[in-house]
Formats: sequence, C-alpha cells, structure tokens
Amino acid sequence: MLNNIKKNIEQELAEFIISLNKKYKLSKLSPLLYKSLIDFLNRPGKRIRPLLFILSYKGFSKKKPKGLYRSALALELLHCFLLIHDDILDNADIRRDKPSMHVLLSNYLSSSSEKQSIGMSLALITGDLIYALAIDSFMAINESFEKKQKALLKFIESGFYTGCGEFVEIVNSRKEIKQISKKEIYQTYDYKTAYYTFSAPIITAAILAGAKNSEIKKLFKFGKYCGRAFQIKDDILGIFAEINQTGKSNLSDIQENKKTLLVWYAYKHANHTEKTRLKNILGEKKLSNQDITDMRRILRDSGSLRYCLNLIKNLTRKSIKALKTSQLKKNYQREMICYCQEILKI
Repeated sequence: MLNNIKKNIEQELAEFIISLNKKYKLSKLSPLLYKSLIDFLNRPGKRIRPLLFILSYKGFSKKKPKGLYRSALALELLHCFLLIHDDILDNADIRRDKPSMHVLLSNYLSSSSEKQSIGMSLALITGDLIYALAIDSFMAINESFEKKQKALLKFIESGFYTGCGEFVEIVNSRKEIKQISKKEIYQTYDYKTAYYTFSAPIITAAILAGAKNSEIKKLFKFGKYCGRAFQIKDDILGIFAEINQTGKSNLSDIQENKKTLLVWYAYKHANHTEKTRLKNILGEKKLSNQDITDMRRILRDSGSLRYCLNLIKNLTRKSIKALKTSQLKKNYQREMICYCQEILKI
C-alpha cells in the first residue's frame, strides 16, 4: 500500500511541475526561477507528510475524490517552503545532498559581487512562491467548501505555528543552556516539527474526510508524540550521523547553539569539566574534528544519548496507543503505525 501511495505522490509531483509552466509560463517569465524550482522540487525525499495525508483521508473516507493527491502534495510544498527558509536561517549549504536553494541561486549569479545576499533574497522569494502554490494545491480536492475551508484553516495554522517554533528556537539559542527548561524544548518541538510534519497532514485529511472533532483530538495527540520522537531522532542524527546519511551538515545544530533535549540532558548530568567543554563547543562557528569528537563523547558519557534513545521508544509507544483509540480503519491504522515506527527507528 505505502509503495503505491508513494509512487502516486511522485507521479503527481511530476505532473504538478509540468503544470507550473503551462499555467504560469515560468520558463518564459524567468528561466532561472523555473530551473531552480524544478531542481529543488525534484529532489528525492521521504514524502512523509503527503503520505500521512493520504493514509488518513482513506482511513476515514470511502470516496476517491478528484484532486486528492494534488491536495496531499500541498504538504510537501509546505515542507519545501520551510526548508528553504530554514536553510537561510541556519546558513546551511546542503539540502538533500545538493546545494540549498540560496546557494543554488548564488551559484547561478557567479558574476555578481553580491551573489550571496542576492541568492538569499531570491531564495526567500522562491520559498514564498512555493507557499502560495501549496495553498492553491491544497484546495484541489473535490470536497465540500465547508470541509475545505475548515481544513485549510488548520493547514495555515500549521505554517503559523512552525514559524513560532522557529522564532522561539532562535531566541533560545541566544540564551545559556542553564536558562532553558525541558518544557521550553518540548514547546519548540511541538510547534516547529510535530504540528506540520505529523499532526497537520493527518488532521487536515481527516477533516476533509468528515471525521468528528473527537477524532481530531486523538489524531493530534498521535502527531504530537510522533513529532517529538522524530525531532529527537533528528537531533541525534544531526550530531552523530554523516552528511551522506542525512543530506545535510552534522555541524549546524552545534554551530547555531540549538537547545535540544540531547544537549540539555547532557548539561544537566555532566561533571563540571564536561559542562565547561560543552558550553565552549556550543555556538562555535569553526568546529574542529576534536570538537565533534568531544561533543559526542560528552553526550554518551553523560547518559544523554541513551536517555534520548529510550525517550524515542517511549514516545513511539504513546503515539501508537493514541492512534489505536481512533476510528481510523484498522488496515490504514496498521499501515500508519508501521510507517511511523519505521521512520522513528534509529
């Protein structure tokens, strides 16, 4: 089932890209914009969000409405919009094993003395255009206006809360680790990751399928637990994995002084010498191999890595328990659980 859904999503994406030129004449309006969009949107990805959207809709509805996969694609477009902006915020050069959008555009403008700043400006605009396309795509499904309006509000809400999460994360990166609480970190995880990656795709699809409000609350809880586990996994990979495994740098979280549970727990349980070393490494822009080695050692020796791995397992169990209380059809429930277990595995 999952392979077929993923195949249909990829086919819909290919058709969407073709339709962009037909509808907006982008190749004539701006060959650079069209080329950059095609490059970024065509990059291989997990397609987590549209996949969850399809599973949720089919799990609550017997219909196969026209435009279902185009609406699902909106969640992937929202993801791309956020990735482009996130890479600018983090000054990240790599995304999905290729240059991030602002670097890609800078490279096209190699003759300009201000190519870096212009590349970032153009990337911001490109991201905004993708967000507009996401909203347009979301409304493609052949469902009642009332359902689409209600679901769209949740879709927009997910983008808003993701921005809030990004805002809080940047503010917290300017604070010392000792000033940050576990509650604040979870708040960032819930807003920045859990809502738009898990809760929003499942909830918006369920609303479109006619699910009751009581079901929406259960699905939201499932998404929250999955999102927290997913972000903790991402934090671990962000330090312990290599670029060829994640498609992005394993230095950015440390360089940006991000306050993750992994770092927070290590600081709380490290000895004085390790705390001092950890604080000196966090936020350092020019990290050495020794810095990375020391950070990994502190995370292991403090018990933080073990704590976070166990937390992922506990949150996964909680998410499954929450989903099993819903009225999602059993076969789709099983598929969703198996899929989430797979992407949360580390």
